[in-house]
Amino acid sequence: MKKTLAILGAAIFALLPLSACREKSNLKTVKVNEVTHSVFYAPLYLADELGYFEEEGLKIELTNGGGADAVMASVLSGDSDIGFCGPEAAVYVALGGSNDLPTVFGQLTKRDGSFLVSRKEEPNFKWTDLKGKEILAGRRGGVPAMTFEYVLKENGFTKDDINLNFDVAFNLMTGAFEAGTADYCTMFEPTASEYQAAGKGYIVASVGEESGVIPYTGFMAKRSWLNKNDKTARSFLRAMLKAVKYAQEQPADDIAAKLFKKFPSTSYASISTSIANYQKIDSWFTDMVMPEEGYNRLLSVIESAGELEGRVEFSKVVDNSIVTEVYKNL
Repeated sequence: MKKTLAILGAAIFALLPLSACREKSNLKTVKVNEVTHSVFYAPLYLADELGYFEEEGLKIELTNGGGADAVMASVLSGDSDIGFCGPEAAVYVALGGSNDLPTVFGQLTKRDGSFLVSRKEEPNFKWTDLKGKEILAGRRGGVPAMTFEYVLKENGFTKDDINLNFDVAFNLMTGAFEAGTADYCTMFEPTASEYQAAGKGYIVASVGEESGVIPYTGFMAKRSWLNKNDKTARSFLRAMLKAVKYAQEQPADDIAAKLFKKFPSTSYASISTSIANYQKIDSWFTDMVMPEEGYNRLLSVIESAGELEGRVEFSKVVDNSIVTEVYKNL
């Protein structure tokens, strides 16, 4: 009898992995193309690491587009189901004309995620201190650079006062700054904290904190995909909303432990510091709803930089109805 029970027990345990494989094979794959891989987007990776996507029956296939244009091209071509980038990309497509517009159905980040780094410690830094100084702020026409320019104008700067260096590619900015170019440089985390820890520079201000609420990065899909995959979109948003709550409420050290595998070349300490900084400036929309006021501010930022051909109605590129209902019933 004991021998029979042992054999049955072994057989059951042997079948468990197969059962798990079958369950995982039933997950629906959703292809998501992200604009870049950044700690700023912590909730996206937490939703995966904490098993929230799997709980919703989803398997996320994440690829890095390396720019909003590439993300949007991938969505429009059907190579990706969901694009994760700045909503301005959807605005540009709408201005160009399309029968199947990309629609933002969930907004994650609510402000610019970059920090201003100085060569010297400035505990009493004021934005007016930048008058006459050279700043590396990103590529011309990029939202980080346009947001920074908007912040300067909001602080009373005129075109003649602004000395932004647009000649250095975004991914080469920190190297150029270290080599001696400019007096200040805008950096995302964890680069900003790592520079400060190494004594190469000092964080003096948060660009996003100064600019106010500007919808920075959100999830968008073609209207046709959303119409056919309403259930999937809801499941995706449920997982993301849980992850946002976790990112907002849990200690930075605990979050860093969950994200460490996603950033193998970044130290645990840097990830933790980065998360703490992003929590401090209130980086993520709790309900993932894009406010129309924030959308209009984004358009004003782009207009102010001379990069917008015309305005697009909020309702044409944003649909908050799905995430509003999901959040209400969560």
